[in-house]
Amino acid sequence: MSTHTAGGGVSSFVTSLGSIVLLGGEVFRSLFTVRFHWDEFIKQLHFIGWKSQVIVLTTGASTGMVFCAQTFFQFHKMKMDNATLTVVGVAMITELGPVLAGLMVAGRVGAAISAELGTMRVTEQIDALRTMATHPVDYLVVPRFLATVIAMPLLTVLAWGVGIAAAYLLSVTVLGLEGSYGLRHLYFYVDTQDVLLGCIKALFFGGIIALVGCYRGLNCGEGAEGVGRATNEAVVQSCIAILVSNFFLTLLLRGILYP
Repeated sequence: MSTHTAGGGVSSFVTSLGSIVLLGGEVFRSLFTVRFHWDEFIKQLHFIGWKSQVIVLTTGASTGMVFCAQTFFQFHKMKMDNATLTVVGVAMITELGPVLAGLMVAGRVGAAISAELGTMRVTEQIDALRTMATHPVDYLVVPRFLATVIAMPLLTVLAWGVGIAAAYLLSVTVLGLEGSYGLRHLYFYVDTQDVLLGCIKALFFGGIIALVGCYRGLNCGEGAEGVGRATNEAVVQSCIAILVSNFFLTLLLRGILYP
């Protein structure tokens, strides 16, 4: 019984993964072959980018301060206090910023996309689009995908700036570190490759959030229960995909960007 259940779970996972990849291929094809819906894109960019600033600002600031404090406590034992801000900056840019911003956006935007499209499916609005010769992927998925992919790097940069600024203020005002020394070493040790690494990760995470959320919304079950389940699955699967892909992206991009 347990073997049958595990096999069914693996089969369902592979099927969902294949469907999401096919949806991604269809989105990329539509980007270059179909008339773009600018009004829907601007609307989604405002919702995904502008309205996600508060949660990203809060996450970036709290993460920067906590990581700065913990790094200082450990480095102080080895008399490496002045390296604190450098470590915080590199970690925020390459790992903490993209991943935590992605997780926060997945929780807010992924759920909203899935719930909105799921409700449209349950109320037969998507079928109505088809009757008007409008492909749901062209009108609903492509603007959300492009808006998320554009917004995620910008939100990640926002998380970087706020996180490093909060860490700097904490290190100078509370921990008693030399601010100019920390900034000079931060500028020296943070490379262009680190910034590219963080931005590329953010692009991938934005694509994952949009594709998973749209797929779950377009394929949700009937009724309010189906919409709720699809929303939950969208958030959970997006977060897991971000965490897993982050490992492989780190290995791949490190080999490409740091020859």
